[in-house]
Amino acid sequence: MHQFSKKVIFTSVLLACGHTALAGTDVFFNPLTESAAVAQTPNHVNELNSPWQVPAGVSYRNLTSLHEIEADATQSTVRVPGLGSVASMTDMSAFDPSGRYIFLPHETQYGAGLTRYDMKTDKAINLFKGDMNGAKGNWGSDFGALDPATWTPMNTLLVGEEWSGQGRLFEVMNPMADVEAGEAVIVKELNSVPNVSHEGLRFNHDGTALYFVDEDRSGSIYKFVPKVKGDYSKGQSFVLSVENYKGDPAAQAGKYPNNNPVERSGPATWVPMTDINGVALTSANPFDNDTRGGRAAADELKGTPYRRPEDVEVGYLKNGHEVLYFTATEELGVYSVEELGNGKAMVRLAADESTVKNLGYAPTSGHVTSPDNLAQDALGNIYIVEDWPNDDVKGGDIWFLRDTDGDGVAESLDHFMSLQVKGAENTGMIFNPANPTQFIINVQHPDSTADQANGMGDSTWLIDLKDVVAPPCRRKAEHNDERGHQTGKIKTCNDNDDANFIKRLIKAGR
Repeated sequence: MHQFSKKVIFTSVLLACGHTALAGTDVFFNPLTESAAVAQTPNHVNELNSPWQVPAGVSYRNLTSLHEIEADATQSTVRVPGLGSVASMTDMSAFDPSGRYIFLPHETQYGAGLTRYDMKTDKAINLFKGDMNGAKGNWGSDFGALDPATWTPMNTLLVGEEWSGQGRLFEVMNPMADVEAGEAVIVKELNSVPNVSHEGLRFNHDGTALYFVDEDRSGSIYKFVPKVKGDYSKGQSFVLSVENYKGDPAAQAGKYPNNNPVERSGPATWVPMTDINGVALTSANPFDNDTRGGRAAADELKGTPYRRPEDVEVGYLKNGHEVLYFTATEELGVYSVEELGNGKAMVRLAADESTVKNLGYAPTSGHVTSPDNLAQDALGNIYIVEDWPNDDVKGGDIWFLRDTDGDGVAESLDHFMSLQVKGAENTGMIFNPANPTQFIINVQHPDSTADQANGMGDSTWLIDLKDVVAPPCRRKAEHNDERGHQTGKIKTCNDNDDANFIKRLIKAGR
């Protein structure tokens, strides 16, 4: 490891594992009232300068783009040849604990890799990439559709294959490698983690368990517990099984509006798939590279299916219990899984299209469409990031999941941001562990990505909440005591939904 990575070792491990806040807060911004109109031409001024509609006071600036990287000979990430608009899609993202470096996996069919972007020097460096032989069926030195990324408590980085490749999970042993000085990047396949279509990856708060999902129309929810804390090469895997579900685990989960979340909510059990050494307890091989064997093993154990679970976040409820959130994209919903201990859990539908929107504020005409990514701020608030645009003229949205009572179920979905870039989706939203008012987000596969000569292409942006304009305090007119004496006006807002939110956010991030 080179000098900077040694410094990273001494930063707080908790920043890598998750947030320590208890539940969420009230809304801290004036919600949007509609989804953004999409500019109909690539490289439109909106794409170049202002990709989103945002609440008053929220600022943003471009960090990097595919076009900028390729125009600078000192930066090493380039598009995979011959793949057009999917040449180097930057999807999920991860920060190192210092908040200086951003890791961007490449979601390409073949020749996928990993880029490290330095916010201080504004420089992107390719850490590794595949040899493209996956196109010939040889994945020995190739990677496909690297999508999820998460920093580990051991200051390594996990990345996984989603729709291409073999559904493998990899650990980058030295993500801070000085590749420009010739230091080799060490990438290790984790053979004790079941092969699935990986997307969401998050550790629990003490770093003793890794949650992940299978991004399939019959995808299950998984947990991996290392035999030795910090050693991800060997451990025990579990799949979530809900008692109420009586259907065929291999069947496609219901598609909105015909899905039934009730039968996949309620008391649940984490069923062991392997022993503590990673030896399968099923006749199906969960580690089969050719078939994404984790899916068949989960079905054998009656793992409950959800329709395209994609991203995960780990937080706390008001009762102090740890909670896992995951999106079910084609169900238009988000679920919460409260950990009860002893392998037991409680699954709830946290939010979906039927959830009240902008409660107490001007209504929005926006709809929840394809919830994909999740993000969490230092106060435990969950943000839902939509996948594809709503349609050809309305962009994808980002929603604030308002859960002020901290029970894992939203009282409201508040319309937070809306994308206005042709052909693009929001993705990779993650808060900066060293600066809690900031988060990054990627604009993925805009139409301009296909124009290698002139197109801006995939881009990464920094958003800052520090100057957000708080909603006005709502007050009741007058209040009289029981004897009829006037006692003055009652303030109905609190520290959670006024300017003190930012102070509390900064304090929580320390």
